[in-house]
Amino acid sequence: MEIDAPVAGRALVVIVDDRIAHGDSNNNVGPVVTELLNEAGFLVDATVVVSADEIEIRNALNTAVIGGVDLVISVGGTGVSPRDVTPDATADVLDRELPGISEAIRSSGLAAGALDAGLSRGLVGLSGSTLVVNLAASRAAIRDGMATLTPLATHVIGELSGLLE
Repeated sequence: MEIDAPVAGRALVVIVDDRIAHGDSNNNVGPVVTELLNEAGFLVDATVVVSADEIEIRNALNTAVIGGVDLVISVGGTGVSPRDVTPDATADVLDRELPGISEAIRSSGLAAGALDAGLSRGLVGLSGSTLVVNLAASRAAIRDGMATLTPLATHVIGELSGLLE
C-alpha cells in the first residue's frame, strides 16, 4: 500500500515573458518550476504565461490569490530593463512584504553565481493568505531561488494555516 506524501500547499506559476506569451519561444521555464514545486510537496494548479505588462501580471497574480492558492511564483521581469515590471505589478497586489525572504533569495543566488538573481528587484509578500514570490528567470536563479524559498514558503504557509504555532 502506497501512502501519499503530505501536501505543502497549492501553487500557481506565472511566467512573465513577451516571447513565450506571443508564441515566439517555448516555455522551458514553467516545467522546471513545476517540477521543483512538486518535489517540495506542492500541487501546481497551473502555469500561466503573460507578457511583461503590469496589468497582465497584476491580473494573473490577483486571479491566483482569488483562486485560493497558497503560493504563487512569478518568474521573469525582475531586472533593471524598462520591460522588467513584475515587482511594480506585484507591489500593487501585496498586503505585506516579507523582505527577509526576497533578500535571502537574492543573496543565495548571487553567491551561487546567478547574477540576475543578485540584481533582481523581485518582491516576496502576502496577499491575503497567499504567499507571492518573484524570481529571476535564468535556470540558475530558479534552481537556487527555489532551494532557498521552499523551506521558507512551507513554514509561512504552515503559520498562515494554523498548522505551526
